[in-house]
Amino acid sequence: MQERNQNYLKGATILVAASFLAKFVSVIYKIPVFRIIDEAGAGTFQSTYNIFTLVLTISTAGVPVALSRMVSSANASGNTRLGKRYFSVALPAFFLIGLAAMLLMFFFAENLAFLMNNPFAAPGIRVLAPAVLFACIISVYRGYAQGHENMVPTALSQVIEVIFKAVIGIAAALWLVHRGFESQIVSAGAITGVTIGLGLAVPVLVLYKKKVDRNVVISDGGTPDTSGPLSIFGKIMKVSVPITLSSTFMAFMTVIDSSILMGRLQSALGFSSREANALYGVHALGLTISNLLPSIVVPVSISIVPAIAAAIARGRAGEAGAIMQSSLKIVSLIAIPISTGIMVLAAPMLMAIFQHDTPLGTTILTILGAATFFICLQYITTAFLQANGHERVSLLTFPIGAVVRIAFVYLLSGISTIGVVASSIAMLACFIVISVLNISFIMAKIKDRPKFSRVFFRPLLCAVIMAMASLGTYELLRYFGGPVLGIGQLATTLYLIAAVLIGISAYVILIVVTKTVTMDDMLLLPKGAKLAKFLRVRE
Repeated sequence: MQERNQNYLKGATILVAASFLAKFVSVIYKIPVFRIIDEAGAGTFQSTYNIFTLVLTISTAGVPVALSRMVSSANASGNTRLGKRYFSVALPAFFLIGLAAMLLMFFFAENLAFLMNNPFAAPGIRVLAPAVLFACIISVYRGYAQGHENMVPTALSQVIEVIFKAVIGIAAALWLVHRGFESQIVSAGAITGVTIGLGLAVPVLVLYKKKVDRNVVISDGGTPDTSGPLSIFGKIMKVSVPITLSSTFMAFMTVIDSSILMGRLQSALGFSSREANALYGVHALGLTISNLLPSIVVPVSISIVPAIAAAIARGRAGEAGAIMQSSLKIVSLIAIPISTGIMVLAAPMLMAIFQHDTPLGTTILTILGAATFFICLQYITTAFLQANGHERVSLLTFPIGAVVRIAFVYLLSGISTIGVVASSIAMLACFIVISVLNISFIMAKIKDRPKFSRVFFRPLLCAVIMAMASLGTYELLRYFGGPVLGIGQLATTLYLIAAVLIGISAYVILIVVTKTVTMDDMLLLPKGAKLAKFLRVRE
């Protein structure tokens, strides 16, 4: 059981490192881009990305999870030949789906932008159209590799994608500004790197699949599968469609959220289209920072699906339960302090990263900081349900959460004292509802379920003390350093770095002293024994 935990955590560690690098580069990339295109351009950029995310989710959301689970189960039963057949059927099928999505985005860009109440988004939607095709192909390769519990191809493709996104995107934005183009064209140019980066990741994954296959011994496990391509495609769709529908529902609700928000800002509060875009751009700044936390947790949820599925296929329910318990604890140890830190240090983060210093931005990021914990909790609990064969549960929980989100946006965005902040409040309410519902279903449907009550209290207590230490450090440095260094971007960055380091140190000491983290937890991590010795973690 310990070995299985180590296997999935090794994969999770690889993905966490790659995802965090990708998100970090994305933030670095957006700093100059958002300054180049101003807040109105940032709003256009975010609206464009919402459409892209929706079409991308429709095309790819369920495929990696479905393939990883099915390939993992086939391998666990000794039928590796079936796992290869799953891939050979999925690739051409999802190539055609991606092609259809690409054509939809390219030829109906203006219509999609109109639905967003943001006509400025059309050029960017058209630029991103080929990216959906590339992403469909990539999702099949990633799902196949993840089914073999090999997370390197996913991590490698993420790094390639984000590096080219940053380099090409910034270069294109600078060139277009120099040529005198308007912000919506500059915004479209800034996201050309996404399409190019995804396109370059495809050949890398093709080559890496050959390497994965060289280590696979072809066998039918004594029970050859004679199903035809249509039957296999039906099996893939049976697993992936519920996941896709639930994920698509949330992506669709994000688009509706943005559309309602933009419409209400203009119709109810009297802002022009460009002014509404600028307000939405402030929301986009907060999202850029808050999205760093889910990027750490998503890899854990990706890695546990094949690990749990394999344990269940072998009839080891206790092992599956142990994997869920350890992954939930890891997520809580990461998500709770980061979420808390974002909430208390929202203002200096915005100033240090984007040179943005307004009460509106601080309010938005503070609320988004709280929302990120529940987004992470939703990810991991949804993964538990999917890995245990209850993927259809999200067809109920996600729509309920989405309805809550839309209701909050519509009702609150027309209030002058709330306005654009309604989107952040709605996101928080939505993911609280989904998380609570997911946990309720886990308690009802999974026998060897994780023990939630044991996981959250101590990390939360340590995180609250950590937050007070960080905020206190920042305020003291700002008070005493202000007369010398000032309170500009550079000074704020220095104060913030010191506050974060103090907070991290305090949190690490607290989780060891309070025995929030144990020797068993440390042994699950790479080099865990040495790390435990360094931190003086006892049995």
